Amino acid sequence: MPTHNELRKQSGMSAQNIILGAGATILATLVLVAMVSLSGGFASGAEIPATKPRMRLPIIIHLATVIPAIPLGAYILWRKKGDGFHKMMGRTWGFLMIATAVSSFWIGRAGTGLAGTGFSFIHIFSVITLISVPLGIWHIRKGNVKAHYRAMQGPYIGLLIAGLFAFIPGRVLGSLVFG
Repeated sequence: MPTHNELRKQSGMSAQNIILGAGATILATLVLVAMVSLSGGFASGAEIPATKPRMRLPIIIHLATVIPAIPLGAYILWRKKGDGFHKMMGRTWGFLMIATAVSSFWIGRAGTGLAGTGFSFIHIFSVITLISVPLGIWHIRKGNVKAHYRAMQGPYIGLLIAGLFAFIPGRVLGSLVFG
């Protein structure tokens, strides 16, 4: 069985890859912010309610799955890989991420977002998650540890970025938290 350091090397986790990943994340964030600004913002064309929006079932499901996925994902990415506990936690995280992504498609206001669909640029992360998580499972079943790591790392980074965008005023979570 490979050692922890060997698995890290196979996964492509090095200082250079971490710096490149962080740079790509910052660049992607800046591009998304620019795209949102050009389209008039997240709440473009929306009437901002004077009262806090009520918690609908999709929002409850979304929050109930995304909140534990954040610390669990960090723990999985940084702990020892390949043992039974990693597999169990990974399956739990994968389920949470898929549920989070699916529930996001029922969160939005008709007449807002991209072309009035209720979807915003933040929903790109949901689509990426629905592709990357099954792809990561397929990679590990084929024995490709490096591709598995990258496929699972992508949705986690997207989770963090989407989480930050969710607190922007005018979005549901931003309105719930900041009024």
